[in-house]
Amino acid sequence: MKENLSMKWNYKELIILLILALAFVPVVIEIVVNDLLYLVFENNLYAGTATGLIMAIVFTSGVYIVALMPHNLNWSEVGWTSFSKHYWKWIIVWSLVLIVASILVLIVMDSFNIGVDNSKTASLKQHVTWFTFSIGFISAAIISPVYEEIFYRGFLYKWFRVKWGVGAGLLFSSLIFTLVHIPTYNTLPVNFISGLIFAWTYEKTNSIIPAIIIHGIFNGLGIILTSIS
Repeated sequence: MKENLSMKWNYKELIILLILALAFVPVVIEIVVNDLLYLVFENNLYAGTATGLIMAIVFTSGVYIVALMPHNLNWSEVGWTSFSKHYWKWIIVWSLVLIVASILVLIVMDSFNIGVDNSKTASLKQHVTWFTFSIGFISAAIISPVYEEIFYRGFLYKWFRVKWGVGAGLLFSSLIFTLVHIPTYNTLPVNFISGLIFAWTYEKTNSIIPAIIIHGIFNGLGIILTSIS
C-alpha cells in the first residue's frame, strides 16, 4: 500500500458498494434468492453454495462496474498482483495466529452459549460425502476468499486507508466485514480478527493474494474439521 497512496475513487463509489454489501446482497441474494434456490435443490448446502457463487459474481461485478471500469482501472488497483516470495513466512505465521485466536474466541463464546449455526455447514455435517465435501471446500476455501478479499480489502480497506489512514482502514473494513456475517454471532469476533489480519497483509504487500491464501487455509481447515466431526 505504501507504493500507491492515491486513487480515483470518492464517496460515490463507497456509498454504492456499501449499499450493495449491506442491503442488496443480504436482502435480495441471501434471503430471496437463497429461498428460491432451496425450493429448487431442497438442500441447504446446495442452495447455500449456489447463493455463494451468485454473491461472488455480484461482488466482483460490482467492484468492476463501479470502481474500476469508469476510471479505466485494472484489477491490480484492488490488489490483484504478485507479492514478494519473502512474505510466505508471514502467511504461515498469520495463518497460525488466526487459527489459535479463533479457537480461543470460540471457546469463550461457547462458554456463554452464544452462537447461531450456519445452515450450509449444518447440512454438510449431516450428509458428508466426497461430493458434498468438495462443494463445501471449493465454496469456502476458494470462491469466498477471492471475492471477499477483492471487495473488503481490495476496495474497502484501500478506500478507508487512503482517505483516513491505516488505523481507520483496519478498523472500518474489519467492522463491515464482521457485520455482514450476522447472524452467526459466535464467529463475529473471529471475523473481526481475521479482517484485521487480512487487511494488514494487504498493507504490507500491496497485494490481496496473501490474504486470499490465509483466508482459504482458514476456511478450508474449518470445512475439513466440520466434515470429520
